[in-house]
Amino acid sequence: MTKYESVLIARQDLGTSQVNNIVSEMSNVISAQGGEVVRVDNWGLKNLAYRIKKNRKGHYVLLNISAPSQAIAEYERLLRVNEDIIRYMTVKVEDFSDALNSESSETSVVEE
Repeated sequence: MTKYESVLIARQDLGTSQVNNIVSEMSNVISAQGGEVVRVDNWGLKNLAYRIKKNRKGHYVLLNISAPSQAIAEYERLLRVNEDIIRYMTVKVEDFSDALNSESSETSVVEE
């Protein structure tokens, strides 16, 4: 199956549990279409670079998805109609980025 990374930004006035409910609903949609959510990384409430729909902050969530293209089309359609989602972006990738582990593995000892 094809691999995708998707970042979504939810409204600032939502609670963490509401954001988790949205993510679980989207995960169920992908599972129903024959895909799977490999990893969910909740980045928390962060400042936006500029105002989006009168919001200065947003809850950022990264999803690593392995699914067919029709599952992603349905996932994005539901994100578009959901009023709690400010922005989203889904990108097709060759392999999932593992930023947390790569930072620790890139440190090396310099010998003199």
